[in-house]
Amino acid sequence: MCRSIKTLRPPMTPEVGEEDIRAAALQYVRKISGFRAPAAHNREAFEEAVDAVTAATRELLAGIQVRGQRTS
Repeated sequence: MCRSIKTLRPPMTPEVGEEDIRAAALQYVRKISGFRAPAAHNREAFEEAVDAVTAATRELLAGIQVRGQRTS
């Protein structure tokens, strides 16, 4: 469990920006890789993973429905 990753869905976090999503993705990749900052030879794989998790998180947040919440 990544304790420093906050819940991003409403109503826990009413306004979620790209910065919030990317920060959560970065924390996740850091946790599972065991690297706070990757070595040069791992940087590309690390950044690609952060990008993929960011995209997956954005897609998840766009697709979930929270009971009792109105959709726009």
